[in-house]
Amino acid sequence: MFRYKFKSWGCSAIAIALLVGLVTAPANALSLSDLSQGDASAGLKDALAQGAEVAVKELSAPGGFSNNPDVRIELPGNLGKASRAMKMMGMGDQISQLESSMNQAAEAAVPQAQALLVDAIGKMSLQDAKTILSGSNDAATRYLETSSREQIRALFLPVVKQATDQVGLAQQYNSFASQAAVFGVVDSKDANIEGYVTEQTLDGLFEMMAQQEADIRSNPAQAATSLAKKVFGSL
Repeated sequence: MFRYKFKSWGCSAIAIALLVGLVTAPANALSLSDLSQGDASAGLKDALAQGAEVAVKELSAPGGFSNNPDVRIELPGNLGKASRAMKMMGMGDQISQLESSMNQAAEAAVPQAQALLVDAIGKMSLQDAKTILSGSNDAATRYLETSSREQIRALFLPVVKQATDQVGLAQQYNSFASQAAVFGVVDSKDANIEGYVTEQTLDGLFEMMAQQEADIRSNPAQAATSLAKKVFGSL
């Protein structure tokens, strides 16, 4: 037998409300383990498709590379250091022209990645999705990079080559950089302008996607679909 009774309806109502809250709170707290593998996979794919679309759209816009310090393409290694010094001395017009053409080539190439990224996202397995969701802030982006970078490179290279071939300085770059690579001034992988710009374009694409992924993980409300919001809200 209870020794004490609630003295008023107000007190008992508060007690009941607290009791109901304690009982129902755990049921409303959703964790990743509560999601079906299908929901987890579909939500992740929604977010990845969103990130890929945003990254491609932003990078392919005029100035998408050149105006973004995170992905802007400049001359590599010691060539880049020398070019910055020349610009400061007012001798960098030709270098600026070359760098501008490199960034424009990257902007022209990026749209080629969209279809391959969508295909790679669609092929993601249920187990991959669960592992990725439990991983780092860029786990999904790195998965896509591993699974699609080679194929995207093959699409980027001819677009970049076509764009850089139209710039007379590009051939001078190849001639000079190939000699500079012998002396370690630039890495040998950067001695060919179309190869260098292609790799920089790939790096920029996946960097932008990683930023999109991190943003959605930290703020699931930014996700475009309700399922993606639900999945990332459970992390």
